[in-house]
Amino acid sequence: MLLQELTKERLFYYFSELAKIPHGSRNTKQISDYCVRFAKERGLEYHQDELNNVIIIKKASKGRENDEPLILQGHLDMVCEKAEGVTKDMTAEGLDLFIDGDFLGAEGTTLGGDDGIAVAMILSILEDEELSHPRLEAVFTVDEEIGMLGAAAIDVSPLKGHTMLNIDSEAEGIFTVSCAGGVVASLRIPVSRELTDKNVYSIDISGLTGGHSGIEIHKGRASANKVMAGILKELFNRIELGLISVDGGLKDNAIPVACSAIIVCDAELNELSEIIRLIAQPIAKRYKETDPGMKIDVNLVHDNKKASMVEKDTKKVIDALHSLPEGVQEMSPDIEGLVQTSLNMGILTTTEDHVEMSYCVRSSVDNRKNDLTDILKKKAEETSGELILSGDYPGWQYKQDSVLRDRMVEIYKEQYGKSPVIEAVHAGVECGLFAGKISGLDCVSYGPNLLEIHTYRERMDIESARRVYAFTRRVIEDL
Repeated sequence: MLLQELTKERLFYYFSELAKIPHGSRNTKQISDYCVRFAKERGLEYHQDELNNVIIIKKASKGRENDEPLILQGHLDMVCEKAEGVTKDMTAEGLDLFIDGDFLGAEGTTLGGDDGIAVAMILSILEDEELSHPRLEAVFTVDEEIGMLGAAAIDVSPLKGHTMLNIDSEAEGIFTVSCAGGVVASLRIPVSRELTDKNVYSIDISGLTGGHSGIEIHKGRASANKVMAGILKELFNRIELGLISVDGGLKDNAIPVACSAIIVCDAELNELSEIIRLIAQPIAKRYKETDPGMKIDVNLVHDNKKASMVEKDTKKVIDALHSLPEGVQEMSPDIEGLVQTSLNMGILTTTEDHVEMSYCVRSSVDNRKNDLTDILKKKAEETSGELILSGDYPGWQYKQDSVLRDRMVEIYKEQYGKSPVIEAVHAGVECGLFAGKISGLDCVSYGPNLLEIHTYRERMDIESARRVYAFTRRVIEDL
């Protein structure tokens, strides 16, 4: 099939038009204005805010004026990645689409199927005068890929609906019906220092498997920061030592794969290495399946003019690192195998006057998320420190009685001849933010097959997109 033939279909026509417009995160003015022009040309009500979020409202078709309004939602921004050597300026140039067999791609760059296909579907539906529909409320958010900033800030007062289709999943046949809320909680503990002439050593943990601290937290992989906490605690119980620094991890939402500590003590290198080898044996055994590449090295640091934390602050920091909870805290009582509540110390840093532990706290139940931040707050008070919260977003709790989900399952069975997979994710999605803004929101997230998103190899399954579009139309007609 030629691209020219594919774009004769309105779904792919709109996708190709959107692809001509640069629309990476924080560069959404042009694509936002495109949606506004679309609304103006068709006499539709629209709302555009200063962030470039857009709401377009279409009145119900004849005979459906009394039906419950339906919200259709997707995001306007895409992740802009390109292959090595590609010179395209993705802040100013559109994409070069191509067809390869059953798939649609973009030459040398990300395709933006996440979430351009949702926008294309919704625009196609809004222009269709033959489709029977309730009041449609199309919500296009921005900067989803960099923290769901548009969804967090959008004013939902123009919306009357309490039922929402979020078309932002990448696997056909999977209905997402719950997600975790989250907050970044940074615990900052002050420390004092003193000069020492003791031996200075580095302890380095590396080679861990790591992973996403939401969707992979249940796999039991080792956190380098927490492993270091256990080593330092056991070492402190055996010998007299001072802590100079402890640093590990790079991102709040990633399980840290490496951590380094610098300590001072009177022990010789051989003696210290043997003690740490004995401490590390049960740790290595515990994680032999999940983290077979774990390495723990001890080396002498020849610069011994460093100031270590005073004894009480060394103890204070090590106790905090060791005693605070980590990993999975609770499993969902509603969905088998789903993590409900967790926390991950993704970044651990040391400065001259404090140690900072940055946690990603997640839960699909907001009061459990708050319980964990309260534990961190109490530790801050105990250590004369402070707890800084940022990026707080609500969870999307599983809805036991969902009219939308149940009807979508029935329609899916009729179209596909099989049942969809119902799942929840222990990570943030925009549905959680909308659930926090719209009381009693009934929502399902779904979408077509998209492969290798956020890479220059990203591809969209053309037939899958057609099927999901047909499914969406059927849901709108049926509700």
